[in-house]
Amino acid sequence: MDYKLRQVTWELTLKCNLRCIHCGSNAGEKRRKELTTKEALDVVKDLADLGVDEICFLGGEPFLRKDWFEIANEAKEFGIRTLFISNGCINKNIISKLCKLEPYGVAVSIDGMEKVHDAIRGRSSFKKAISFLLSCKDNGLPMTIITTVNKLNLRELPKIKDFIIGKNIAWQIQIASPQGRLSRHLVVSEEEFYAVGLFIAWLRKKYSTKELPVIGAHCCGYFSNYLPNINMSYWKGCSAGINILGIKSNGDTIGCLSIPEKFIEGNLRRKGIKEIWNDNNAFSYNRKFNEEQLGTNCKGCKYWKKCKGGCNGLSFFMTNQFHNDPYCYYRIEKKFFKLDKI
Repeated sequence: MDYKLRQVTWELTLKCNLRCIHCGSNAGEKRRKELTTKEALDVVKDLADLGVDEICFLGGEPFLRKDWFEIANEAKEFGIRTLFISNGCINKNIISKLCKLEPYGVAVSIDGMEKVHDAIRGRSSFKKAISFLLSCKDNGLPMTIITTVNKLNLRELPKIKDFIIGKNIAWQIQIASPQGRLSRHLVVSEEEFYAVGLFIAWLRKKYSTKELPVIGAHCCGYFSNYLPNINMSYWKGCSAGINILGIKSNGDTIGCLSIPEKFIEGNLRRKGIKEIWNDNNAFSYNRKFNEEQLGTNCKGCKYWKKCKGGCNGLSFFMTNQFHNDPYCYYRIEKKFFKLDKI
C-alpha cells in the first residue's frame, strides 16, 4: 500500500529561551549535531519531491535558529504551505520576515492569564507572548493560540476565552501528557479531561467561528454519544507514518514528535527521507495495525476499526503501549455514566 505524506512537523532546533514545566521535549539546549543549513535545504527539496503539502516548524523555539527564514522560504518556493509554533518570547523584528513568507498560520502558546502562564513558562513570558501575538495580528498574520491543559491551568480556560473572544484569533486546546518535564501528577484526570471536552463543545455551540474559532486537538477524545465533534477533523486513527511525519533537529525521523524516541525510523544523514518513508517495514505500529494490538482500554470497542486506539502519544505515556488511549469520550461515558450497552 502506498502512503501519501501530507504534513511534516519539523523541530528546527531544540534550543529554547524558556524552561516550561510541561515541555514534552525537555527543550533548552540545542541537540548535538543539528542539521546544517545545506542539509535542511536538501530535506525541503526531498519533501517537495514527496509531494508534501504542509510543514509546521516548531522547536524548542524555532526562531532561535538563525537560518529559520532561509529554510522556510525554501519551502515556500517549492509551494509547500508553512506554519510556525512559537512561545512568543522573541524579538518582534522577525515579523517582517514572517509576513514575506505568507504562512498559513502562526501559533503562540498561551497557557493561562499572566500569573498562571508565568508560573508555567517563566517570569514576564505572558506579556512578551501577548505583545508578539498582537503585533503579528496587526501585521495581518493569521494567528492561533495553543493552550496545553494540565492541572495547573485547567481553571484558566474561561479566562482565556474572555481574553480572546472577538479578536479574530483561533484557539487550539490540547492535553498535556506525562513526558519530558511534566510530572504525571499534573496530568488531568479522566473527569477533568471530559470537562475540557464539555467546555469546548459549549464554546462551539455558543459562539460562531467568527466570534471564537476554537478546536480540540487530535488528543481531545473520540466518538462521544453526547458531545459533537470538536477535533480538527473527524478522527480516523493516529496518522503517524500514514500521512504525517516528524523530523527532529538532528535529522532523526519519527512518525510523530509526540511519541518516544525508541520509535525513530532512521536518521536523514544515513538514510534519505524518501527511503525512510517508502520502507515497507517502517511505522509498523500504524501501517500494520490490527485488532490484536489494542490495549485493554480499547479491546472490544465497536469503534476500534475507525479509532485504532486513539492518540498514540497519550496512549504510550499514560499506559506504556500504543492503541490504548484512556482519554476517550466513549470509554469515559461508559465508565462514569454506567451505560454498558452504548
